[in-house]
Amino acid sequence: MVKICCLGAGYVGGPTMAVIALKCPDIEVVVVDIFEPRIIAWNSDHLPIYEPGLDDVVKQCRGKNLFFSKDVEKHVAEADIVFVSVNTPTKTQGLGAGKAADLAYWESAARMIADVSRTDKIVVEKSTVPVKTAEAIEKILTHNSKGINFQILSNPEFLAEGTAIQDLFNPDRVLIGGRETPEGKKAIQALKDVYAHWVPLERIICTNLWSAELSKLAANAFLAQRISSVNAMSALCEATGADVSQVSHAIGKDTRIGPKFLNASVGFGGSCFQKDILNLVYICECNGLPEVATYWKQVVQVNEYQKTRFVNRMVSSMFNTVSGKKIAILGFAFKKDTGDTRETPAIGVCQGLLGDKAILNIYDPQVSQEQIQRDLSMHKSELDRPPHLQPASPTAMKQVTCVWDAYEAAKGAHGICILTEWDEFKTLDYQKIYDDMQKPAFVFDGRNVVDVDKLRQIGFIVYTIGKPLDAWLMDMPAVA
Repeated sequence: MVKICCLGAGYVGGPTMAVIALKCPDIEVVVVDIFEPRIIAWNSDHLPIYEPGLDDVVKQCRGKNLFFSKDVEKHVAEADIVFVSVNTPTKTQGLGAGKAADLAYWESAARMIADVSRTDKIVVEKSTVPVKTAEAIEKILTHNSKGINFQILSNPEFLAEGTAIQDLFNPDRVLIGGRETPEGKKAIQALKDVYAHWVPLERIICTNLWSAELSKLAANAFLAQRISSVNAMSALCEATGADVSQVSHAIGKDTRIGPKFLNASVGFGGSCFQKDILNLVYICECNGLPEVATYWKQVVQVNEYQKTRFVNRMVSSMFNTVSGKKIAILGFAFKKDTGDTRETPAIGVCQGLLGDKAILNIYDPQVSQEQIQRDLSMHKSELDRPPHLQPASPTAMKQVTCVWDAYEAAKGAHGICILTEWDEFKTLDYQKIYDDMQKPAFVFDGRNVVDVDKLRQIGFIVYTIGKPLDAWLMDMPAVA
């Protein structure tokens, strides 16, 4: 039996290994993590992450050929293939601060693998890492090998949260990068054989190491670029009276462009887009390509502009102040069907409102009160650390209340702010909500989920990104 061990039981490692275990019953898969509460959760009925379909997959395999353990060194030593899916946050200090990836956790993992290994191993990069990371890891392993042979592969993930299990079941492609040597090709084939249990061979793409590493950064940069492009157009649509949904539909019909990732919103979030683009910017700068770096940097800047623009529109619409006003925040996760809040636009929007002394009632069906308080009270550099290195408990914020019902959030509120496109927000009884709110009652839709005409008939003043403004909003400045 081939043995696989995955270092890191987070959003990538847990689901990926669960699906490999399900599709490869002849392979033993162990997911390890030094953060014990996470391992306890993976072994319980309440998994540490929410992902549609994940519960069923884990329950089918756990205890058979899928195991979760904090005994890291034992299982790494026993494995034939070691996936490394550890955190790669953006550096907060030193060379490349604010852009370069911090590879401290990766380096620590590599040294541990070299230290405990007694047999040859294939080490697989699963985290998103900068180009040439494999070369650095290879040097660490080689110089500490004690006669053991290590082959390094890059196998980047292309999962979208909310659809990760389906993405794993039916991937567009599986990318495997390795050395173009006989040993490297043998390692590539070994990993290819794992995925071939369920992925058609024509979808398994094999490249050199550097192409695989760069392909991950490029894919996220291109996707984020599309979002920033349509968000930039949304600002122009509001200024001219055009409808960004109609513009997106029209250009999406061009087969060269296509319709995906053309929905205007308050901005993109998630663990990868901003981090990977900043990483790409740093790599370009290091390679003497300042014009290319500036190009990609603008994608992130437009994303920040969109959040600032949204907050400015809210404040200016509500008589140039939200001080002391209750605002219902509907949705905190960065997208629907996930509880992940990493880089969610909701953080920036909420902090902008709190800066003007607003009182926030926050509801999200999958994000805990503790996580919301943590995201709003802690510095980003603290949030980027692994859970066991974060402060034990977040600072409670007096201006923030978390509730578990959208109607409770909106009761007595001056305005509603929709920041995640949860399906339930489309079917709320907005007449009931309107009746319980202060007047004039505002809806600020950052995800274009509401029926604007219906809400205006009820009596709401509605702002939705990239749509023609109603008379009230036209009379107000775009910036407070």
